[in-house]
Amino acid sequence: MSNRTFAIIKPDAVRNGDTGKIYDRILKSGFNILSAKLIKLTLSQAEGFYAVHSERPFFGELTEFMSSGKCMVLALEKDNAVLEWRKTIGATNPIEADEGTIRKDFATSVGENAVHGSDSDENATIEISYFFTGSEIIQNS
Repeated sequence: MSNRTFAIIKPDAVRNGDTGKIYDRILKSGFNILSAKLIKLTLSQAEGFYAVHSERPFFGELTEFMSSGKCMVLALEKDNAVLEWRKTIGATNPIEADEGTIRKDFATSVGENAVHGSDSDENATIEISYFFTGSEIIQNS
């Protein structure tokens, strides 16, 4: 069943010039890109997006990092999109990520791990709607 997931190419990967390489991995992994845009999150936007982690000790560091530079947000579609995207990006810690995954190849640390991926279909819907209006999602014909 085809469904959607949400992805962010994070500020570290954009700064390192890896956006195009990661975008290529997305396409080669069989995802349809329904929408994408380059943005610069404000601290307030980052705090809103990551509000679920607000009580965690890393929240301040995470939101500062995510608002530190440009990032690319994407709405993706594929059969089992959430699971497939999480396989494509690899473990949060790049040292533990499988060979050939995005985080293994482009992340530098747990904190600067190149990409974000939704962890459930429900969260994918919420996260996509945080950054995209319905008219920005382009259906494949």
